[in-house]
Amino acid sequence: MARPKKTEKAPKAIASTQSLSAFVKSICDVMRRSNCTSALQYVPELTWILFLRILDAQEARAAEQAEVLGADFVPALRSPYRWQDWAAPWSDKPEHPHTPEGKLQGWKRQELFAAGDGRLFDFINKDLLPHLHSLDMNPQTGLPHSWATAKQRIIGRIMTAVERVRVDDEANLRDILDRVHEISIDHIDDQHFFTLSQVYEDLLLKMGEKNSDGGQFFTPREVIRAMVHTVNPSLGKTVYDPCCGTGGFLAVAYEHIERKLGKTPASTDIEKLKHDTFFGREKENLVFPIALANLVLHGIDQPNLWHGNSLTRRATYAELFQHAPAQFDVILTNPPFGGKEGRDAQKNFAFETGSTQVLFVQDILSELAPGGTCAIVLDEGLLFRTNESAFVETKRKLTDECDLWAIVSLPGGVFSTAGAGVKTNLLFFTKGKKTEHIWYYDLSWVKVGKKTPLTLAHFGFGKDGEMLADDALPAILMADWQSDEENAGSLFPSYARMLQHHGQAEGASRYSWTIDFAARRAKAREEMQPLLDKAAEIKAAVVDLKERLKQLKKDKADESEIEALEADIREKEKAARDLEAEAAAIDAAVFDLKAVNPNAVAVVDERTPGQIIQNIAEQGRVVADALIRLNQLMASSEA
Repeated sequence: MARPKKTEKAPKAIASTQSLSAFVKSICDVMRRSNCTSALQYVPELTWILFLRILDAQEARAAEQAEVLGADFVPALRSPYRWQDWAAPWSDKPEHPHTPEGKLQGWKRQELFAAGDGRLFDFINKDLLPHLHSLDMNPQTGLPHSWATAKQRIIGRIMTAVERVRVDDEANLRDILDRVHEISIDHIDDQHFFTLSQVYEDLLLKMGEKNSDGGQFFTPREVIRAMVHTVNPSLGKTVYDPCCGTGGFLAVAYEHIERKLGKTPASTDIEKLKHDTFFGREKENLVFPIALANLVLHGIDQPNLWHGNSLTRRATYAELFQHAPAQFDVILTNPPFGGKEGRDAQKNFAFETGSTQVLFVQDILSELAPGGTCAIVLDEGLLFRTNESAFVETKRKLTDECDLWAIVSLPGGVFSTAGAGVKTNLLFFTKGKKTEHIWYYDLSWVKVGKKTPLTLAHFGFGKDGEMLADDALPAILMADWQSDEENAGSLFPSYARMLQHHGQAEGASRYSWTIDFAARRAKAREEMQPLLDKAAEIKAAVVDLKERLKQLKKDKADESEIEALEADIREKEKAARDLEAEAAAIDAAVFDLKAVNPNAVAVVDERTPGQIIQNIAEQGRVVADALIRLNQLMASSEA
C-alpha cells in the first residue's frame, strides 16, 4: 500500500494585529530554544528572516501595482529564492495563494519537507545564502555584477553577514517561518509599521532591563518625529546621520518628506527621494545590516550607508557611500551617550577629548553645509560642563559658526526604555550665522517612564506634524495649567504652538524663554577685561624683574637679594595666572547652556510650623488607630 504524501500543516492566520512586543517575544522564545540563546545570535537571525519576508510582501504589492498601471516590474529575487517559494507555508486547499508562475506558495518548502530532515537547512546554507551573497559581488572576481540592480546589491550586502542558519532544529525553524509569515504589511498601520528597527529596539529594551548584551541606546521614535517635524526637511535637501544605528532618523525623515509630496508625486521626485536624499554612517557590525534592511523596507531603495567608524574615518564597507556629498543640508542624530574615544579618533579634531559626543559635535560642524540645519540629542553634561577646554571650545565653535536657535529640555526618563537614565536635551542650529539668541522650551517637568513614555502629543504635535488643539493634548500637560485661575481662557503654550514664535517676545511662556546670548558674551568680556589688563600689567612687570634678576646673577649679587627677587617673580606670576584663570572661568561660564527655567512656578508650602506639627500628629493618630484595628483582627483570628 502506497504511503500518503508527507505534508505540513498550514499555520493558522492571524485574526488581528498583535502587540509588537508580544509577537516578537513569541518568535524569540522559539529561537532561544534553538541554539540562539544570546541576543547577539537571535537578533541577526531574526533580522534576515524578517527582511526576506517583508521584502517578498513589498515586491508582491509592487508587482500588482505595476500590472494595474500596465508597467514592467523586475523583481529583485526570482524563484526559488523568494520567501513565497521556500519559506511560506504550503497548503493544497483551493484558496491557497499561488506564485506568479502558477505554483502553490510554499511549493519549494513542501518539496524539501517531503525529501526529509536536513533538506531545508541544506537549501538555505548551500543554495539560498550563496545566491543572495552573490547579488552584491561576484564570488569569483570579487567585483560587482554588471547586471545587478542597486536594490539587489543592497540585499546582497545585508545578507553577506549571514553565513549559515543559526537555528539548529528544522521543526523550530519551520515554526519560526510560520510565525514570521503571519506578518502582513496590510495588517499594520503607519504608526505601528513593523520595521526591523522597532523589532531590534524592542529586543534591546529587554536586554537592557536584564543588564544583558544590549549596551546601545536607540532614540524613541516619538522624539525622532518631534525633531523631524521641527526641522521639516523637504525634497531636494540631503539628510544625514553620522551614527545612524538602525536608521530611525533617516526612516522617519523619509516618511515626512514622502507625506509632503502628496498622493500623486512625480516619478522624478520619488526617484530623487529614494536614491539621492538619505546618507548615514554606522560603526557596529551587528547594526549596519539592520539599518540597511530597515531603510529598504521603508521604501528607500538606495540607502547610502557607510560602514565604519565616523570619528576615525576607517571604513569597513564604503561602496554604498561613494556618491555622498562632502556636506549635508540636514543632519539628524543622537550620538552615543557616555562614549570614550581613543587617540586614533581624537587626533582628527581641533579640540581633543575622549568624549564621544563632543567629537561628534565637532564632526557635525564640519559636515553641515552652509545654511544647513542640525537637530541633535545631547546629554545634559555636555551642555553645562565648563571645566574641560574641549567642551568649552566646541560650544564656542558651535555658537560662532551656527545660530543655535532652540534647546528643548527633555524629561529625565525619556531614555529609560532603552536602559539609560541620562538627562537629555534637543539642540537645533543652522550654520552660517553667529548665535545671538537661544530659545528654550522646558519639558523636564513632565513625568515619563517605561510605562508612560514621552509621546509626540507631549510636544503638541499630531501624527503628521500638525499643531494639536488643547483638547487633544495629554492630560498631564493640561492639569496644572488649567488649575491656575490666571490661565482661564488662555491656550496652553505647547512646544508646537510656541515654536513658531521662537526667539520673539511671543515665544515666552511658563515653559519657554529666550536668552540674549550675544549680551551674555558681551557682559563676560566686560567683566574679563579688567582682569586681563591687570594680568598683562603684572606680566609686563615680571619681564622687567627677570631682566633685573639676570643682571644680578651676572654681577654675582648677594644670594639673599637674588632669592628675594625670585620669590617676588614667582608671586607675581602666580597672581597673573590667577587673574587669567578668573577671566577664563568667566568666559567659560558663558557656555553653560543648561536649561534653567526662570518662569517655573514654585510650589510653596504656606503652612505655619504649628500647622505642620498638627498635621503630623493627626497622621500619627491615623496610623495608631490602624495598628489597633489590625491587632484586634489578628487576635480574633487566633481565638
